[in-house]
Amino acid sequence: MTTNTVDQGQKKTNAFAPLLMDVAVPIGSYYLLKNAFGVSTFAALAWSSLGPAVRTVWSVVKERRVNALAGLILLVNVVGLLLSFVAGDPRLMLAKDSAISSTVGIGILVSVGLGRPMMTAGLKPFLVKGKADREAAWERLLAGGSERSSAFLRAERVYSVVWGVVLLAECVVRVVGAYTVPVDTMVWLGSVVMAVAIGAGVVLSGGLAAGPMAGVITAEAGDREVQGQGMPVLVGAK
Repeated sequence: MTTNTVDQGQKKTNAFAPLLMDVAVPIGSYYLLKNAFGVSTFAALAWSSLGPAVRTVWSVVKERRVNALAGLILLVNVVGLLLSFVAGDPRLMLAKDSAISSTVGIGILVSVGLGRPMMTAGLKPFLVKGKADREAAWERLLAGGSERSSAFLRAERVYSVVWGVVLLAECVVRVVGAYTVPVDTMVWLGSVVMAVAIGAGVVLSGGLAAGPMAGVITAEAGDREVQGQGMPVLVGAK
């Protein structure tokens, strides 16, 4: 029992590893360098870009594929570096902060169009929960090897679309606010808009996609467990 617990913990850690390396580390290092150590925005962006840059190059050279998450974070940092040269107009400085949201949002929507929804990697650990049966169910559903795969894949796309649209909407609201709301107000209101957008993304993506995906995974894993006990199961039966 102890061994199973350790194995599940290890699987959960491994599942979160890509998300931590590609997203949490670069974003966290940026804010740490900028706010805790007083490093300039340009320098913080440059140093926090090293991890995604190495991950992107490594995946291309060694794995012969593009690491989507690492590549997107790298692109966001490069955009931020270019925009950091923009100065003088306080409203323009406020508006440029929304470029990161728009870049991420567009990247997510493009990934859906290419058939590789980018948000899937971040969602997987929360739905699989480090359990072997749910991991196996996830892989079957994602590969199209189950009668439930169509519903699962549809919800997978919806999840990324929701986040892409929410981030683009957040960008539009902040740009409009930067040029219509007093600068002193928009300085703090920008953070409120971002918080509301994230909250809306969590609620909408959860209700429209993550929840249904979790239900499909549970049903798929349950069917396989019963089959493993030698009991016939009619897949898709209610």
